[in-house]
Amino acid sequence: MVLTRRAVALAALGVVPLVLWPVAGTVVVWAGVVVLVCALDVALAVPPRRVAVRRTVPAAVRLGTPVDSELVVSHPGRRRLRALVRDAWPPSLAADRDGDSLRPHTDPAAVTRTARHRVDLRPGESARLRTPLLATRRGERRAGPVTVRTYGPCGVAGRQASLPVGGRIRVLPEFASRRHLPSRLARLREMDGRAAVQVRGEGTEFDSLREYVVGDDVRSIDWRATARGGDVVVRTWRPERDRRVVVVLDTGRTAAARISAVDDGSLNTGGTRLEAGIEAALLLAALADRAGDRVQVLAYDRALRARVAGASGTRLLPAAADALAAVEPALRETDWTGLVGQVRARVSQRSLVVLLTSLDPAAVESGLLPVLGHLTGTHQVVVAAVQDGEVAAMRTGRDDVEAVYDAAAASRADLERSAVAAVLRRHGAEVVEALPAELAPRLADAYLALKAAGRL
Repeated sequence: MVLTRRAVALAALGVVPLVLWPVAGTVVVWAGVVVLVCALDVALAVPPRRVAVRRTVPAAVRLGTPVDSELVVSHPGRRRLRALVRDAWPPSLAADRDGDSLRPHTDPAAVTRTARHRVDLRPGESARLRTPLLATRRGERRAGPVTVRTYGPCGVAGRQASLPVGGRIRVLPEFASRRHLPSRLARLREMDGRAAVQVRGEGTEFDSLREYVVGDDVRSIDWRATARGGDVVVRTWRPERDRRVVVVLDTGRTAAARISAVDDGSLNTGGTRLEAGIEAALLLAALADRAGDRVQVLAYDRALRARVAGASGTRLLPAAADALAAVEPALRETDWTGLVGQVRARVSQRSLVVLLTSLDPAAVESGLLPVLGHLTGTHQVVVAAVQDGEVAAMRTGRDDVEAVYDAAAASRADLERSAVAAVLRRHGAEVVEALPAELAPRLADAYLALKAAGRL
């Protein structure tokens, strides 16, 4: 049984007869009246478990995209249904739970936009209720039960039950870096010869011959063609297609660190390092697929958390977003030996291997460096890491003594990361480090530069 404010008001009215007849019996009699009214109201309320409720939600939605959870409440009983229906979802879906905006339904087909809905249905009627949701975290989100609280004719008391109505939404990565894709595709078309630009370099596919001009790489001279024609002739190349690109997301403890982003000169609380890595992985996968390369995406810490392979074209991005949607950082050290084994087991020929991880000196020196040679000996390796915008902002602080010490600490951290990056480069890896919003386009630019130079 549940009581409403009307029950409290009814009990408070007992002050009037108590003032008129100030004896103990007055309190007992009035308390009996209140209990009797509440009991009758509960008895006349529709049993909540007899109310039919059906929930409809989309199977998947992108992070930050508004979506509605729709409930269809049907009343098959014989008495009028007066009820409050609550559609429960996890807090990360940010449902509006403002009870002040509740209004009774005068039209059974009326639509409300709160998490709690008042319904007033005659026998055989139905109501369609919509709860606005806004996903703030990736992952699989399951709905809670639908709570139905029915009231009697007087509205002083009622019944309540939670009905297990199924429903779940898969929240996909936002892929905000999609806006950088058109400009990178334009550069790719230039490199691929669809625009009037040719590139030269080693390891790319032969395109045509032309006369030598000052500034051309002498290694591109075709000596046989030069001997036949008498003029110095060089080869032009176009980027190779059908290469293999393996994007590996480190989901160990360093991926769980929360990072800040700099937006218009101000610091905003960002997501985890893994979120920035996912954005970069999706942009690179889309770009490499458009370039005709075969793309694989792995998420690994001490076990394989997600894998996308064999998908291309319009199937690649949905498959990658769906696979990475439920990946969360694990609070343990990454097994770099196992990670390298995963890569070597899946690609044997020369490939581009992109490691989205951290440049934390302790983690790199004890984990990545000892096994990096097993990758760089066969593959072109790029290590991509995200910078913390808060640390970058601390370097410029000079307002007081504390700010100066913070700036010194931030500068020291930058020097340590630069030293780690230099060591990685000496071991044959390329290093890309950028702020969260810049990591995805910077990694895409590094891929295009390697492709133009024929180093894939």
